[in-house]
Amino acid sequence: MSRQTPLHEAHRRAGARMVDFAGWSMPLHYGSQIAEHHAVRRAAGVFDVSHMTIVDVEGPQATPFLRRLLANDVARLETPGRALYACMLNPEGGVIDDLIVYRRGPEQYRLVVNAATREKDLDWLARQAEGFAVQVRARDDLAMLAVQGPRAREQTLPLLPAPLREAAAALAPFQATVLEHPWMAARTGYTGEDGFEILLPAEAAEGLWEALLGAGVVPAGLGARDTLRLEAGMNLYGADMTEETTPLESGLGWTVAWEPAERDFVGRAALEAQRAQGVPRLQVGLVLEDRGVLRPHQRVLTSAGTGEVTSGTHAPTVGRSIALARVPAAGAQDPEVRVEVRGRPLRARVVRPPFVRHGRVRV
Repeated sequence: MSRQTPLHEAHRRAGARMVDFAGWSMPLHYGSQIAEHHAVRRAAGVFDVSHMTIVDVEGPQATPFLRRLLANDVARLETPGRALYACMLNPEGGVIDDLIVYRRGPEQYRLVVNAATREKDLDWLARQAEGFAVQVRARDDLAMLAVQGPRAREQTLPLLPAPLREAAAALAPFQATVLEHPWMAARTGYTGEDGFEILLPAEAAEGLWEALLGAGVVPAGLGARDTLRLEAGMNLYGADMTEETTPLESGLGWTVAWEPAERDFVGRAALEAQRAQGVPRLQVGLVLEDRGVLRPHQRVLTSAGTGEVTSGTHAPTVGRSIALARVPAAGAQDPEVRVEVRGRPLRARVVRPPFVRHGRVRV
């Protein structure tokens, strides 16, 4: 039986089509996936992302633990409230998961990891924590809402508890509130638009959800979330990155903190070897020039050999089909490739993601 978020009944009241996603009963859409997509690009939409796994990492050695665990360096989080996108790697350099880590205070961090990798991640965290003076705790008592879009902040701020409102209004991108309050607001997201991700007690989630809908924020489901994140050029775990692919092969080289050289994070040796030998495959963005729809696992034909679409769909904002693909390194330099769609080689332009950022088409 699928797990349910605290908003399960609220989704049903809103007319959601519920589907199983990573063992959770989640809303796919509330009537029109495309309308929800456009609402986020043009005004504001709200997603229930309470299925994500929230993990608190605390203790006198929390910082050295996370500096060892993650390819990005939490030492960059110089002040409480700062956030960082990072990958958690295996010794071979493959991506166990991608996550956001927030610094909440001295030796206090909060991680948000994927729902589909929950058990694997918690087990890996527990095993890697051995030998460190650190506590790792899953926060199943918290829910999480993402309010995204050009009007998201202005529509959300009046609905936040008074002690949180002023601090949330002052946040810069990739910052979070660190007040002594059970709620946390972070100016982060997965859509390429501005807004907040709000972590709050599970029992308070429905009240905020209904208040947001009452203020005109549109409920949005997994379908719109996927088309929005792809337009924003953001990777999906299990598709664009896996335990068999490294960040260097997945367009995530920018998340690897090579300096200082003495920081020995898990997977570093494998990444250094791959970088020295030359990364064999690279991620590219594709815009389909012919008529059709790009989908995962379609073959990409380049001058240097065959690659594969990892994520693909029709992009409502772009008005065309777009994709992320992994191709031979030399083929990534091709201005145009062919993608086999239902047995036909269709023309696709090679571009650098994101495809859309803050409502503007960039390709």
